[in-house]
Order: sequence, then C-alpha cells, then structure tokens
Amino acid sequence: MSLTRLRFGKRALTLAAIALLIAVIAIGTAACNVGLSPPSRLPSLSGSIVFGQQNTGIWVNGEGKVTVTPDVAILSVGIESQESSVAQAQEKAATAMNAVITALKGCNIAEKDIRTTSFSIIRVTRYDEPKQQEVTIGYRVTNMVTARIRTLVQESFPLDYKAGRIIDAVAQAGGDLTRINSISFTVDDPTAFNSETRQKAMADAESKAKQLANLSGVKLGKPIYINESGGYVSPPTPIYRSAIPVPAPMAPPTSISPGEQEIRLNVQVVYEID
Repeated sequence: MSLTRLRFGKRALTLAAIALLIAVIAIGTAACNVGLSPPSRLPSLSGSIVFGQQNTGIWVNGEGKVTVTPDVAILSVGIESQESSVAQAQEKAATAMNAVITALKGCNIAEKDIRTTSFSIIRVTRYDEPKQQEVTIGYRVTNMVTARIRTLVQESFPLDYKAGRIIDAVAQAGGDLTRINSISFTVDDPTAFNSETRQKAMADAESKAKQLANLSGVKLGKPIYINESGGYVSPPTPIYRSAIPVPAPMAPPTSISPGEQEIRLNVQVVYEID
C-alpha cells in the first residue's frame, strides 16, 4: 500500500515539474514579445510601383567636340654633364645651361614661360671585377627646363616654324651637352571654345532623348536636370628626342608638325516624359 502511494507521489511530482517548466517558457515568450510590432507585410506585386524623382524621365549623355590647331608648344630641354668631380660637372652644366636660356630668350620666349623641372647630381659608378665592388668614375649633373613656345602677334611665321628654329638654336647653344626630352603641343585657353562645344553637347543630348522617346512611344518633355563636365583637351602627343648633336652650318632646319587637337565637353540631361 505504501509502495503504491510512493509511486503515485513520484508521478505527481514529475507532472508538477513539467507543468512548472511549461509555465516558465510561456512567461518568457510573452516577455520577449512585449513591445514588438506585428511583422511587416510584403508589398503586393500587383499595382503600380512609385519611383523617386531621381529614377524618372529620360536620362542621356551628350558630347560636344571641336577640332582646333594648337597654339602653344611645350619644349622639354636641358643640359647633362659628366666629369670626374662634382665641381667640374656642375661648372660645365651651368655654363651650357646659361647659353641655352639665353638662346630661348633670344627667340622671344618670355622668362615666365621658362620653368625648371628637374635638377640632379648623381654619382656614376662601374663594377670593378678584380676588386669585386662598385667604384666611382665620375659625377653627372642634369638640369632640365620646360619652355612654352607661343607665336606672338608681331611674328609672321607659324608655331611649327618657330618651334623648329628654337630647337636648332638650343642645340647650337648647348652643344654636345644638350638634351631635348620631348616637344608637345596644346591649346593655351581651351575655355574659349566652350561655347561651341556646349552647344554641340546639348544638341547631341536632345537628339538622343528624342530618339529614345520615339522608340518608347512617349512624348519628350522639358529638361529637368543638366550637369556639365569636361572642357577636356585631348592630351598632346609628345615627340621624343634624345641628345641633339650640334647642327652643321648648312644643315636643314628641324621640321615640327603640331597637327590638330580635340576639345571635348560632356553634359548629362534628364528630360521629363509628358
């Protein structure tokens, strides 16, 4: 009899423990859900989708470009001297560079258009095989400038002619120490052509927008957004030259061809759809 009661007592204790555990879980779940809003509903796929203003209309890019003849030549020229001592190399380089600068100014290049771009003194070495080490054989002094060559109002000859004559004069002045790295051509004031390139860019944008509207079966409205970028000049193609020898007295003049360049301007335009 006592054994039966003991079994029923253990079963009752087990059921009570299970009931208590379920109650604790229920209370915890209720506490976690306090203050939470109902789950948001997914938007219906049916019906219209409203886009922001930045996603409406017809977006196009327009480009305007103008072909021009360069009016400025940029000459990279200098002197390179190598001697057994720094003092000797620097003295020879300074003498030759002064002659080059004098030649540039003598060709009507303003002082403001002559700018030093690099100056260096480098120890020159060679590998001594018997000693198994580097030994100094001299010192090299390099002095480079850029000169902006313009055709002045009082000058009757074109830019390419002047650039060729300046190269000859510089080579003669600097002698065997002359170094001409490159010559390139550009436009001094590309903004002077912006009005024409801007008109072409807007016309290009409008033509594209009209075509898109016709293909889409909609009516093109007015522009509601315009953004301009550019005024970009196609980079000049430099003509590279190495050490220029002293020209002979009757040598033909150096021939230079500036060619043409493009100035570009881009616009981004957004048109309404009526």
